[in-house]
Amino acid sequence: MSQFNTYFQLGYEHILDVNGYDHILFVLALCVLYQLQDWKKILILVTAFTIGHSITLALSTMNLVNFRTDIIEFLIPVTIFITAFSNILKKQGSTPSRFSSNYFYALFFGLIHGLGFSNYLKSLLGREESILMPLLGFNLGLELGQIIIVGFFTIISFVFVGLFNVSRRDWILVISSAVAGIAITLMIETKFW
Repeated sequence: MSQFNTYFQLGYEHILDVNGYDHILFVLALCVLYQLQDWKKILILVTAFTIGHSITLALSTMNLVNFRTDIIEFLIPVTIFITAFSNILKKQGSTPSRFSSNYFYALFFGLIHGLGFSNYLKSLLGREESILMPLLGFNLGLELGQIIIVGFFTIISFVFVGLFNVSRRDWILVISSAVAGIAITLMIETKFW
């Protein structure tokens, strides 16, 4: 198996690992506002998140950026909470605009999530001569995993909202509230002071 394929598989498995559910929660908080027909917007969101975490993942892996792990582990659930809570505050019945705040969250908060991925990737890279292919493979694997998660979640959303006639606003409130609640628990567990 090639180096690229190895790291692609590792990225894919890492995002789908239930132990990494914090990143899954963030992606769900980003995408809960959208419906199945908004698949292009969802894909842009997921890709913006990948771009954000790819930047800091690369910088951290090359030792150009370094942050305390305990602070990053605390900031990740903070990003999840902010995203989910902003969904709760959005006006009832509003459809995300073309330039929704979630695009900003995906890109900017992706930078923080990339720092969280970096410790895992650094431990895998060991003494690789070149990190370009491993980084590319890992990030593309993460992207595919995120697309699968969002695709699955969007289908579940369609079933509840489209077929069972659950109010779209109620769906957003329930999912966002649950994600925000889990994020608060994670913040308490990872506080660094």
